[in-house]
Amino acid sequence: MKSTPAAEAKEIPPPINRLVFGGDVMLSRHVAERMEAVKDPALPFRKIADFFKGADLAFVNLESPFSAKGRSPTQGMVFKAPPEAIAGLLLAGIDVVSTANNHTRDQHEHGLLFTLDHLEKNGIAAAGTGRDEAAARKGVVIERQGVRFAFAAYTYDQRNGNHKEDDNRINGMDIKRMREDVAAIRQRSNVTIVSMHAGQEYAKTPHDTQVQFARAAIEAGAALVIGHHPHVTQKCEEHWHGVICYSLGNLVFDQTAPGTNEGLIVEAEFKGFSLRKIKTHKVRIVDTVPSLEKK
Repeated sequence: MKSTPAAEAKEIPPPINRLVFGGDVMLSRHVAERMEAVKDPALPFRKIADFFKGADLAFVNLESPFSAKGRSPTQGMVFKAPPEAIAGLLLAGIDVVSTANNHTRDQHEHGLLFTLDHLEKNGIAAAGTGRDEAAARKGVVIERQGVRFAFAAYTYDQRNGNHKEDDNRINGMDIKRMREDVAAIRQRSNVTIVSMHAGQEYAKTPHDTQVQFARAAIEAGAALVIGHHPHVTQKCEEHWHGVICYSLGNLVFDQTAPGTNEGLIVEAEFKGFSLRKIKTHKVRIVDTVPSLEKK
């Protein structure tokens, strides 16, 4: 009896994709001073670039808008990253950044739009903001080995004490709207990842707002929720069929408070559409430059 083509065909195993997620990246203040002093705009990423570049997809939270107007401030809580500092993101092969955080509007509308343009020109996708509300809510979809990964990002605050009203081009943490966004995103993707900018600064335990929003995102269909903002690390937990990492802490920053010179990099392995494994890697920041801790 002759074998049929179907019988001869071998089953193709699902692809393995490795995604890497880093914490808060702030390219202003002392970080900008250090880059300028040594004439190296990629300085903060020199020791971790290879780890990120080796991933199929790499993601961080961009905590400072880019702007070509004026010099970066050397102190205070209003950030501005020099345009040339994008060299570090490029060196590390960062594919996606969250631009939805409490510093998004630090350089006002110019900074918001300049950042979107600057990232786009350099091939880096921005999740959480857009040139209009629809674009912000649409999220980002990137395909790797036939798997479409979607990224959506949300922030608890966008005013940073400097604005009286919200800008609808920046996604806020509204659970109803997030559920609508995730439902729409899932129609054109295979895996959904939600970035959450929330929590009490320097708190080692997530508060109720973080927990409620993150769990709602998993229940809406996200496979993974990645948290930022507390500037210290918080726990990861399984919920339903997904995983929540409440805070990765800092990746590139100049803070000196206890715990702020430590962070986590999350490595997520997907087999086909399924999240199969999560690993965390500790980061130590010395004078604004992070490196992986040796195990």
